[in-house]
Amino acid sequence: MLSKNKVCGVLLGLAAITLSSQSMAVGKGDWIARFGAVTVNPDDSSGQVGAINGSGVAVDDSQGLYVNLTYMIKDNIGLELLAATPFKHNITGTGTIAGLGKIAETKQLPPTLSVQYHFSPAKSFRPYVGAGINYTTFFSEKAVGGTVTSISLDDSWGLAVQGGFDMDISKDWFFNADLRYIDIETTATTNVGNVDVSIDPWVVSLGIGTTF
Repeated sequence: MLSKNKVCGVLLGLAAITLSSQSMAVGKGDWIARFGAVTVNPDDSSGQVGAINGSGVAVDDSQGLYVNLTYMIKDNIGLELLAATPFKHNITGTGTIAGLGKIAETKQLPPTLSVQYHFSPAKSFRPYVGAGINYTTFFSEKAVGGTVTSISLDDSWGLAVQGGFDMDISKDWFFNADLRYIDIETTATTNVGNVDVSIDPWVVSLGIGTTF
């Protein structure tokens, strides 16, 4: 078993290797490609379902894969397009209809266009922040039967903000971590009435990337 001092030594050695390795500098005219795993964690709330007093709905988490491309229009400024595989969400009743459990499911795609500011594009550790516009389209909506027998969800336009970093792991590849907050508002039309839903997810992604 490694002693505490040996563990500290290994960590310091890895840090030294990272700091001394040649950085994958990015600048004006470069493309940055990232891909990996992503989870969508709704910070959701809703209005009342039709005329059912005290009712509401909730939207569960979903996981998928993401890919994004960033074009550096200046040394510190990039334009990023985010894409992903479809996310599937279960919709459950809350409040006075909590006993219904799962009432529907839907899939969604959230392409997002953002402007990013990169703080240290020439370093091996490159944090950034960004802001932009999100378009979320809902499809394959399906009621699961019982009280709710039909459902459709309106598409959404909203703002998105992000923060993240790229950290070199070799001369050709880097590790990426990213956190976004996306404003997603929709109206669900059902056979028992309409309900306004704020999904507003935190989107966490981890992956790898390269430049070209």
